[in-house]
Amino acid sequence: GAPRIHGELLKLGFEVAQSSVAKYMVKRRGPPSQGWRTFLGNHAPDIAAMDLFVVPTIGFDLLYAFVIVRLDRRDLVWINVTANPTAEWVARQITEAFPWDEAPHYLIRDRDWIYGSV
Repeated sequence: GAPRIHGELLKLGFEVAQSSVAKYMVKRRGPPSQGWRTFLGNHAPDIAAMDLFVVPTIGFDLLYAFVIVRLDRRDLVWINVTANPTAEWVARQITEAFPWDEAPHYLIRDRDWIYGSV
């Protein structure tokens, strides 16, 4: 805010009062944009979340479980398991989970490498 700008102006050799800097700064109009909690509350029916996690087997093999959950009802929409996940496999799971016009407007995911550029 004003104290930081005032300090920078003093470093540049401009003698200005901090109150003058504050007076001419542009005021923010209204509150900042909505936060994450507000966004989730407003759009919960249109949001689904997906995750891919590792499931170790009794034979020390690794399986990958893919899960999609609707946030508004906390319903399990889709689950599938594979031993060799690829970006194409994940894309196929998403299209099978949301046929026709049932796809959510927002799909939350982490930055897992398996999603690729899909």
